[in-house]
Order: sequence, then structure tokens, then C-alpha cells
Amino acid sequence: MDKKQKLEELRNKMKSDQSLPLRQGATNLAFGDGDPESELLFIGEGPGYWEDMKGIPFVGNAGALLNQLLSLIGIPRNKIYITNVIHYRAPENRDPDPSEINAFKPYLDGIIKIIDPKVIITLGRFSMAKFLPGVMISNVHGKPSMVDVNGKEITIVPMYHPAAALRNGEVKLKLKNDFLKLPEILTSTNNDKKNDKITKKEEQMNLI
Repeated sequence: MDKKQKLEELRNKMKSDQSLPLRQGATNLAFGDGDPESELLFIGEGPGYWEDMKGIPFVGNAGALLNQLLSLIGIPRNKIYITNVIHYRAPENRDPDPSEINAFKPYLDGIIKIIDPKVIITLGRFSMAKFLPGVMISNVHGKPSMVDVNGKEITIVPMYHPAAALRNGEVKLKLKNDFLKLPEILTSTNNDKKNDKITKKEEQMNLI
């Protein structure tokens, strides 16, 4: 079973899960969108009005800004994968509460495991807190960190949410500058992975 099939299986399981919060007031499940083979996984907060209508993450104004920022660094939207920490819209777009985030956690973990990204970009404080709890986004935005995710070391890059950037010009500038760092971060991560493979191969040869 390939990644696309695994994601579809997980989506169907999620849609049939009657225990998930927020589903009663939602129109659609906004599961995820993009290329399952992408090295980049973006994780936001939760669906807004348009995401709820279409069942796709980041298709409203915040999504339009995200698309512009991706275009700025030469990455088409369809070459990334994007999801959220919660997948049904919260009433009035309120912040998700801890119990809601926890309820969706097994599915988000499943998405991460299937995509198996080299870099995870968190958009906003709620997705950041999953990997970097107890820190302030103002202190760490744009700075890559290696984090153990489901038993695997993954580069995490926290960023401001595009919706916050739409409300604040200073935040928008910071978000743009953080996006401009992404190609270098991805290249560095790929080089680190290659060096790790070479080192492990040399260690194995020395054992023979």
C-alpha cells in the first residue's frame, strides 16, 4: 500500500470516528492536502470557514498568503503536504482546547508517520506546542530544531500562522523572512542525512 492509499484509509477511519469532537457542528472533515511524497509537512491550527466548506486545509485568505510565500521560494503548493492539529472547524473559529487537540492527536501522528517528512513547518502556536512545548513563538520562529517525533529525529521549523500575518504587517514580514530560509534549511537537512548515511556505512565497514 502506497502513501496515498494509507492516507485515504486513515481519512476514512477518521470520518467514521464518532468520538471525535467538533464533528457535529462541522460541514466537512479537512483532513490534509498535497503531495504524500513531499519532504515538507506543514501543520496549522484548524479549519476556518472555507476549509470547512471545501474539506481542504488552507484554502481561504490565509491559504492564499501561504501559496504566495511558497511561490516566493519556488515551491508549488501541490509539492508540499499540509494538515492541521484539529480537522473539524471549531465554532466561531475559536482556539482549540487541549482535550480537542488530544482527541485528534492519533490521527495527526498517523499522518506524520505516513508522510515521513524531512522537515515539519508548524504554523502558529498550537502546532508548535506539539513539538516545542513551553516556548514562545516570538523567540523561536524561523529557527530549526531537531525533535524526536514518534521515535524519529525530524527538523521542526516553527513559524507564525498566515492568518496572524494578515492581521499584522510586522508578523507578515517575519513570516516572509522565515520562508526565505526554508530552501537552505531543507538543503542542510538533506546534507546532514547524507553525512549520517556515509558515517554509518563507514562504521559498518570498520566492523567487518
